[in-house]
Amino acid sequence: MNSSGHIGITTMKPYCRVLTSCRNSSIFKFPSSKSNHFIADNSSKFQSQSAHGRRFQSCSVQILGKKCGAHSNRRAFSLSDPSWSQIRVYRSCSGVLGGRRGVLVISNVGSDFRKHSTSVESHVNEKGFESIYINGGLNVKPLVIERIERGHLEEESSLEFKEPEVKFDHSEGLNERKVEREVPEIEKEAWRLLRSAVVDYCGNPVGTVAANDPGDKQPLNYDQVFVRDFVPSALAFLLKGEGEIVKNFLLHTLQLQSWEKTVDCYSPGQGLMPASFKVRTVPLDGSDGAFEEILDPDFGESAIGRVAPVDSGLWWIILLRAYGKITGDYALQQRVDVQTGIRLILNLCLADGFDMFPTLLVTDGSCMIDRRMGIHGHPLEIQALFYSALRCSHEMLIVNDGTKNLVRAINSRLSALSFHIREYYWVDIKKINEIYRYKTEEYSTEAINKFNIYPDQIPTWLVDWIPDEGGYLMGNLQPAHMDFRFFTLGNLWSIISSLGTAKQNEGILNLIEAKWDDLVAHMPLKICYPAMENEEWRIITGSDPKNTPWSYHNGGSWPTLLWQFTLACIKMGRPELARKAVALAEERLSVDHWPEYYDTRNGRFIGKQSRLYQTWTIAGFLTSKMLLENPEMASLLAWEEDYELLEICVCALSKNGRKKCSRSASRSQIVVQ
Repeated sequence: MNSSGHIGITTMKPYCRVLTSCRNSSIFKFPSSKSNHFIADNSSKFQSQSAHGRRFQSCSVQILGKKCGAHSNRRAFSLSDPSWSQIRVYRSCSGVLGGRRGVLVISNVGSDFRKHSTSVESHVNEKGFESIYINGGLNVKPLVIERIERGHLEEESSLEFKEPEVKFDHSEGLNERKVEREVPEIEKEAWRLLRSAVVDYCGNPVGTVAANDPGDKQPLNYDQVFVRDFVPSALAFLLKGEGEIVKNFLLHTLQLQSWEKTVDCYSPGQGLMPASFKVRTVPLDGSDGAFEEILDPDFGESAIGRVAPVDSGLWWIILLRAYGKITGDYALQQRVDVQTGIRLILNLCLADGFDMFPTLLVTDGSCMIDRRMGIHGHPLEIQALFYSALRCSHEMLIVNDGTKNLVRAINSRLSALSFHIREYYWVDIKKINEIYRYKTEEYSTEAINKFNIYPDQIPTWLVDWIPDEGGYLMGNLQPAHMDFRFFTLGNLWSIISSLGTAKQNEGILNLIEAKWDDLVAHMPLKICYPAMENEEWRIITGSDPKNTPWSYHNGGSWPTLLWQFTLACIKMGRPELARKAVALAEERLSVDHWPEYYDTRNGRFIGKQSRLYQTWTIAGFLTSKMLLENPEMASLLAWEEDYELLEICVCALSKNGRKKCSRSASRSQIVVQ
């Protein structure tokens, strides 16, 4: 296309105000009409269902031009992409004199911003995989709600609007039950509470608050939408057949990814996803009584300890895949801005560094355990989520000349990471006895004790605790250091993603069953076991008053882990274990007002600082119930062993130091159905 258009772009203001006007008909006397819902008109099985009492405004589409926040440094760029002729309209909103005024943003402009205004460049480095750089950030207000007025679109003869074609391959089973059953009161209550936690942005759902405790006078950041916290809520809505809120969340957080982030004059990587965001209402510049809604993200600059949320980007990729699997809307994954967002996250994770291992090196507090708990280094939770995100990306990335090197890097890291975790993180009675007899100070490529682990590191509790059958993946591994604590989330995601071998995955569930009184007891499930006490607690946590022994992250019981446990059990053909845990939770959660966590060794007390009506506790329970009712849906969320990775194992390339590979053992354990 020879013709081109020029649009001025501000690079400093964190939101832009208007491309298209959208006004409430009761104030501006525009004719009202009913808004379209969700993705496509022909989707009878998977319709978005708004929360009770939510109202949507009618919109009129009028191209007004762009009005941005004050900064004189503006750039112009030329649009010559043929896709410019097919545009979707997205809405923001502001309020005037108690009413609402909205603004629309054109979706493909966002995609073209990625191509033109922000200088997305791909090139191959000496390691042979793609790096992506974005200069200046994308400082537009993230507006992603697809709601267009057909009547008014017909009046705009200069633009052609086209909605994406969406397929719903897996929607049939979502609303159909093999056996009708009466919904228990606890599930009805849980759904009411989950819907009451929904956050609206310009009249459209974009997430759920972390907690909605009416008695909490100081919510701190529990009134924000957290990326990791929203995942069980998203799955509950998806399994219920309500995908609009999940799509909105994915696209809004994607736009927030490109905002400029600075902490003490230093900016982290461009692909960093926020830990959370909050919808704020601010006065509209130059208008008396007018207001507008904006999204205020937190990238860790407000977090305790100022730690970047490493797991946010990994959870975002995992949720993006789950959305496509359950709804069949794979068009979302194929959008240019979404593909770029995936690559930016991978660019951070796959960056070359000084580390000798394929695991991600992170600081304390960079995941669900977001306080000092001695997990700095290579914690299992991050590695399991990293592996899952890599497998998701392997499925979703469009392979072309610009991404083939990145895909090759993903395959290489998947193989190396799975070997490393399976070979060095696994702990059972045989491995402990091997460590007990380790020789130290071995200087050789043939060394057995590769990490120079001293046998005295084996804790006394572990010798009597480890069962004869079963085992687990240890919490952390570094030179001269093994963290033998059992971390539940990391082990569960190792099962879900097939990071462990089939035998190891079965062994993890065997251990949980054998040590049920320690890991589940009165409330599923312990976030880690055992708790740090006495001098160890004082040194490692810094005498953290919230992480006292058997409380919060230090051995507390977290009901939100229930849905991940359920998914792992269904995958391994052990749903009876999940039902047993769900039944325990069902006895107490509603009576205790849905706490965030439980304290004491057996999980008998509500946590001393636990928020009530914690959203991911509610959503985790609902998701577990729906997965048990429809176990076929679990296959969409989990992974089986990847046979291609078995063939390309990097261990086969080495003649020294890595002769024994768990891949061959894993291959022999796979039963072909």
